[in-house]
Amino acid sequence: MKPVKAITLTILTFVVMSSFSQCSGSKTLDKKAPVKIEQAYCQRWVGGVEGAGSGLNIFLPMTDTGIELDSVYFRGKAAKLEWKKEARMYVGRYTTEFNQKKDITMDEDPKKEYGNELPKVESQIPFDLKQDECVVSYKKGSRTHYFKIKNIGEKQMMAFPSAPKVKQ
Repeated sequence: MKPVKAITLTILTFVVMSSFSQCSGSKTLDKKAPVKIEQAYCQRWVGGVEGAGSGLNIFLPMTDTGIELDSVYFRGKAAKLEWKKEARMYVGRYTTEFNQKKDITMDEDPKKEYGNELPKVESQIPFDLKQDECVVSYKKGSRTHYFKIKNIGEKQMMAFPSAPKVKQ
């Protein structure tokens, strides 16, 4: 009876461990993009007044809208993609530290520091990319898929009188 228990326990352990290994978070790229994306490009922006903010936008012009794109991984950061119907493109928006409003209260009394925001922790993206490459995610059924875009151009920086409206 003991060998049967040992064999059953070994098989059960193997099944449980192998099922977890399928969810390990390894992200594989599709060999071909599921949609036609015209020349992707990025553009830095900066607000014209102190504290107005700064950032980088990535633009993915599309001729085919057969699927809905979700997120973009670019230059070490991730951003949700936003569909701009009039322009027929997806836009990913990243903020940078330069020219951001920094208004924190420092006091001996910790109660007066209530309301200070915690520093944002940058998470590592799960892809090794060059400066001119990004990875785009999309859902197909219940699974998330990924594909890479290469040769992303960079347009000249735009200076605004104030920060553009960014949906959070």
